[in-house]
Amino acid sequence: MRIFGKVRHRPSASWRQATDRAFTLIGDGRYEDAGALLTRAADLEPWLSESWFNLALLHKFRHDWEQARAAGLRAVALLDRGSGAPDWWNVGIAATALQDWPLARRAWQAYGLRAPGSGPHDAAANSEPTGMELGSAAVRLSPEGEAEVVWGRRLDPARMEVLSIPLPSSGRRWGEVVLHDGVPNGERVTAAGPSYPVFDEIELWAPSPVPTWVVLLEAATEADRDALEQLASDAGFAAEDWSSSVRLLCRACSESRMESDEGHGEHLDPHDHSEPGHPGPLGHRTSGDLWVPERECGIAAPAGLVRGLLDGWVADSPDSREWRDLEEVC
Repeated sequence: MRIFGKVRHRPSASWRQATDRAFTLIGDGRYEDAGALLTRAADLEPWLSESWFNLALLHKFRHDWEQARAAGLRAVALLDRGSGAPDWWNVGIAATALQDWPLARRAWQAYGLRAPGSGPHDAAANSEPTGMELGSAAVRLSPEGEAEVVWGRRLDPARMEVLSIPLPSSGRRWGEVVLHDGVPNGERVTAAGPSYPVFDEIELWAPSPVPTWVVLLEAATEADRDALEQLASDAGFAAEDWSSSVRLLCRACSESRMESDEGHGEHLDPHDHSEPGHPGPLGHRTSGDLWVPERECGIAAPAGLVRGLLDGWVADSPDSREWRDLEEVC
C-alpha cells in the first residue's frame, strides 16, 4: 500500500467510531483501552497524520515520552500543511521531556518559533534551546489534584521555572522546572494591564533542592513585610506573603480570565468561594486598606540560612517586626 503521496480523503466510519470512543475512554482515564482503539484506528488509516497525532496525544497523557516521540514523528511526516501544526508542538514536548534537544529545536522551528542555535553548523544545536525570550506566564500545578496557579518564567515553549513559592499541598517548590502543556487553560490579568496565559503542568522536569518553610510574622506595616521579601531576594532566594497572595477559586474561575490583583478599598471578590465571614487561610476578602500585622509567609531558603534571614529582618527594625512558629513544609 502506498502511504506517502496518497491523496487525502475522509477517514472511514470505522476510524471515526474507534477514535471517538477512544477519546471518551481517555476522558474516563481508561488509557489502556483507549490505546487499543487508537492503535486500531492507525491500522485502518495509517496515511492520516491524525491517526498518529491522536496516538502521540495519548502517550503524552500517559507520560510515555518514547512512544509519544515516535508517534509524533510519524504524524509530522504525513502533514500536508506548513508551520503551525500542533503535531510539531507535541513532538517538542516529548523531545523536551527526553532532553532530545536537536529534535526539540527542530520542532519549535517547524511550528514557526525562533529557536536560537538551530543552524546546522551552530555549536549550540545540541544544547537546551535557551534564549527564546518567551517571558513570564502562570502554570497550574497538580491540575488533576489540589490545583494551584503560580507565576513562572518560560524557559522554552514546554518548560517553566516556578518563581512563586507554591503551597505545600502542591508538592512543588520554588525554583523547580515543570514540563507544561502547550494550550493555555485560563488567563491572568495584572493591574498594569498585560494578560498572561495559564498553562497546565504535565510533570516535574527538574526538582529544586531548596525547601519551603512557613512562618508567622508580626509586620507592623506593608513596608516591613516587603523588607523581608527583598531581603530573601537579595540572598538569592524568596519570601512570599501568602496572606495576601493566595486566594481560593473554584475550577471554573481558575480556568477563566482572572484579575491577579484584588484592587483597592472595600472588596468582595466574586471569584473567592470561601464562606462569608469564614474566609480561612486562603480567603481573599479584605476590608478596605486595613493592614493586619499577623501574616502567614512562605519562605524558600536553605535550612542553614532561613533563621538567620528572619533574625536579620527583625534586627533591622525590632520595634515593628517579629517572627515565630517556623516550620519546614515541603
